[in-house]
Amino acid sequence: MYQKQFTVATHTRSTHEITEAVERAVADSGVETGLAHVFLHHTSASLMLCENVDPDVREDLERFFSRLVTDGDAVFRHRSEGDDDMSAHVRTVITHSDLTIPVTDGRLALGRYQGVYVWEHRYRGYSRQLTVTING
Repeated sequence: MYQKQFTVATHTRSTHEITEAVERAVADSGVETGLAHVFLHHTSASLMLCENVDPDVREDLERFFSRLVTDGDAVFRHRSEGDDDMSAHVRTVITHSDLTIPVTDGRLALGRYQGVYVWEHRYRGYSRQLTVTING
């Protein structure tokens, strides 16, 4: 078993690809066959496995979620850090805080057009902490 922590600086509400960082953790682990578990230590950002060729896919997801979970919705009482506070928490709960990806031949066994992303749900940037655990 191998574990590595790293941070990702986000700048605004958007996606930030972390595929290479997770791949480095897999390479550093020396594991040839197993599982890579990626965990995000936050409640207002999430992880996603998504199309990594056309950025329109991720931008369309953002537009869809903006309609689904509206910033400053009157139904939300929790607004300690602004209009995007509770909506960011809702987005995280209905998406993922962790991902598990197979490791084959010492690499992430991703599909041809798949990438691993941190999806920042807040409008201002943060330093997001992640832990990658490799079992094999």
